[in-house]
Amino acid sequence: MDKIRVGGGNRLNGTIEISGAKNAALPLMCACLLSAEPLRLTNVPTGLQDIKTLRQVLESLGVAIATNDDGAMIMQATQISDTHADYELVRKMRASILVMGPLVARTGTATVSLPGGCAIGTRPIDLHIMGLEAMGAKIELDGGYVHAKAPGGLKGAEITFPKVSVGATENIMMAATLAKGETKLYNAAKEPEIVDLAECLIAMGADISGHGTDTITIRGVEKLHDALHPVVPDRIETGTFMIAVALTGGSLTLKRARLEHLKALVGPLKAAGVHIEDSADGSGVIVSRNGTPLKGTDIMTEPYPGFPTDMQAQFMTMLTQCEGAGMVTETIFENRFMHVPELCRMGANITVHNGSAIVRGVKRLKGAEVMATDLRASVALVLAGLVADGDTYVNRIYHLDRGYERLVEKLSAVGADIERVASA
Repeated sequence: MDKIRVGGGNRLNGTIEISGAKNAALPLMCACLLSAEPLRLTNVPTGLQDIKTLRQVLESLGVAIATNDDGAMIMQATQISDTHADYELVRKMRASILVMGPLVARTGTATVSLPGGCAIGTRPIDLHIMGLEAMGAKIELDGGYVHAKAPGGLKGAEITFPKVSVGATENIMMAATLAKGETKLYNAAKEPEIVDLAECLIAMGADISGHGTDTITIRGVEKLHDALHPVVPDRIETGTFMIAVALTGGSLTLKRARLEHLKALVGPLKAAGVHIEDSADGSGVIVSRNGTPLKGTDIMTEPYPGFPTDMQAQFMTMLTQCEGAGMVTETIFENRFMHVPELCRMGANITVHNGSAIVRGVKRLKGAEVMATDLRASVALVLAGLVADGDTYVNRIYHLDRGYERLVEKLSAVGADIERVASA
C-alpha cells in the first residue's frame, strides 16, 4: 500500500486551484436519479475515490455516465434498471445512502445497504428514515439493508429534524421534489453544499425556497428536466491549504476559493496571526504568514455556519506550532480525536479530556512513521510533516484518496517536499 513522504521546513509560495467540493458533488450526482433527462455537472473532482465509488453505485442502478478531461460529468437515468444498491459498493462510502430518497421518489421503491465510511463515530441514518416515513414511505430494516416502499408516491409533509443533519436534509430535499404537495424541513442543515444542491435541483425544475436557512420549503413537481450545474469550490480543501501556509509561512493564492463559506475558520486564523484577503481580481483568496509567530486560540465545532468539524484535525495541527495553548472542542463526532496519538508521536503536546483537547505549542515537531485513521486526520498528518524536522511517512493514505484531489501534486508545485511512495 502506498504512503506519503513529507520533508519539513519548506515555505509554500505560489498558486493552487481549488477543486470542486466532494461533499457537494456526491449529492449532486445522486440528483440525476430524479430525471430521465441528462444532468451535466462541471468542476467535478473526478479523480477522488468517493466519486469513483458513487459512480459505480449509480451505474449499477442503470445510470449512463460519461466524463470529460476538464472535470465535466454527464449523467442520464433514462430508465432505472435496478433499485437495489448493493453492500459491496455502499459499504465503502456513507454518501451512498443519498440514492435512497431519489429512488423512492422516482420509482416508489429502494433497497439500500446500510452505509460505511470513515470510522469517526456513530452516524445513524435514523433521520433519513424518519423523513421518508413522514412522507408516507414504508421502511423495513432487514439483513443489513433498508427497504423503502411508496407505491402510491411520496406525499408532502412537515418534518422537524431533532438535530441538524446534512445528509438527511439532502436526502429528504431530493425526495420531496417529486412528492405530491408541499414539504417543509425544519432545523434543516444550512451548509453551502445544501445550497448548491438546492440550486441544481431548481435548475432541473424543482420548486425550492429557504435553502441556506433552517427552514426549507419544497413544493413537489410532476417531473424534473435536464440541467447544467457547476459544483461549488471545496471549502474544506481551501481551509486545509490556508492552514498549510499558516504552518510553513510564505504566501498562497487559492484560485476559486470563496471566503464567505469559511467565516468560522477565517476568524480564528486571523486571531492566530494569519493574513487573509480576497485577491485583487476577485478570482480567489490570498493567504500568507511571513515571520510573525502564531498565537494559540480556541475553537468549537458546530453545524454550519459554525466551525466545521472537517477542519478540526487540521486546526489542531496548527495549534501545535502556536505560542501558548489552544483548546479544541468537538461537538459533532465523538471519535474525531484519533489523530491525537499520531501527532503526539511527532512530539505534539496534546491532552484530551472527553470532547475537548488542550494543545500546547512546541518548538518543533519531529518526523515519524504515522498512520491515518480517517480522511481529515490523514491530511492533518501531512500538514504536520510540512513543519517537522526530518521526514514524515503517512501510512493508510487510501483515506486521502477519498477526499483530496491531487494533494501531493498541488503541494509539490508550491514548494513542499512531498512525494507518494510505493510500498516495498
